[in-house]
Amino acid sequence: MPELPEVEALRDFLDEHLAGRVVERVWPAAVSVLKTYDPPLTALHGRTAGPTARYGKFLALSFGDLHLVTHLARAGWLRWQDTLPAAPPRPGKGPLALRLALEGGGGFDLTEAGTQKRLAVHVVRDPAEVPGIARLGPDPLAEGFDRDAFAALLTGERRQIKGVLRDQSVIAGIGNAYSDEILHAARMSPFKLAAKLGEDEVTCLYEALETTLAEAVERSRGVAAGRLKAEKKSGLRVHGRTGEPCPVCGDTIREVSFADSALQYCPTCQTGGKPLADRRLSRLLK
Repeated sequence: MPELPEVEALRDFLDEHLAGRVVERVWPAAVSVLKTYDPPLTALHGRTAGPTARYGKFLALSFGDLHLVTHLARAGWLRWQDTLPAAPPRPGKGPLALRLALEGGGGFDLTEAGTQKRLAVHVVRDPAEVPGIARLGPDPLAEGFDRDAFAALLTGERRQIKGVLRDQSVIAGIGNAYSDEILHAARMSPFKLAAKLGEDEVTCLYEALETTLAEAVERSRGVAAGRLKAEKKSGLRVHGRTGEPCPVCGDTIREVSFADSALQYCPTCQTGGKPLADRRLSRLLK
């Protein structure tokens, strides 16, 4: 799933390649993709693109007083093309969800792999009209998101810290991959209760969060949209690397699987050398 660093890089990419261009036409190619009907997609035709904004994992492309807002979900992506096919897209079972063509040539496709079609597109007058944006917590890259602000979010949180970091209503933009990376950098078990973190642990976790995201954003900056997925994977230390050696201590990276996701961690770095039980209600083995 594209998370904050990749979506931030896509925002930069669109500011460079889309801003100032005029929309020729927008085609929805998947029935499930469009979540709004007023204003219609056709209202974007002939409009000039302005700057692109990011809200957590959402991209908001501006066209005057209208915004095309998309959430790429787990398997979605934005594919820029300098030359689009001459024939309009046909709705079907392929990965194409939406195509935006620009006057003078080029544009982009929104695509989604797999059978679970969750990619969403909204055309709104204000991005805050999108329910997912309206419920977002603070952005960790925003000014004012300091250690004290982070500590305040954890106060009274009785959930496991992995789930707290992934909760978009608590902190915007962090998903499964970067929560694994942050916890590994902080040398913290993903199942430690947030409310039981000591002051030093909160500080360590905050610093790991800021450093991990800042480094990922910097790695992604200037990378072409089509190469961002590969760039993300190359920079991950533990996520998606089950069975590989930990780059810090050399221990074998392990995994806990859930119904629709999995997390990765290093036992030596994060759980005192003890493996986590690989079941839905995992806890440290005794």
